[in-house]
Amino acid sequence: MLKWALIFAVIALVSGALGFTGIAAGAAGIAKVLFFVFLVLCVIALVAGASIFRGLRK
Repeated sequence: MLKWALIFAVIALVSGALGFTGIAAGAAGIAKVLFFVFLVLCVIALVAGASIFRGLRK
C-alpha cells in the first residue's frame, strides 16, 4: 500500500510540474488517503504483534 501511495505522490509531483493541476490534485489526494490507510494498518499490526508476543512469553 505504501508503494501505491508513493507512486501517486510521484504522479502528483510530475503532473504538477507540467501544469496539469487537476490531475496533480487528484493524485495528491489519493496519495494522502493511501498513506493514512497504510499508517493506520501499520499501527494496528504493531499493536497486534506486541499483544501476540506478550501472550507467547507467559
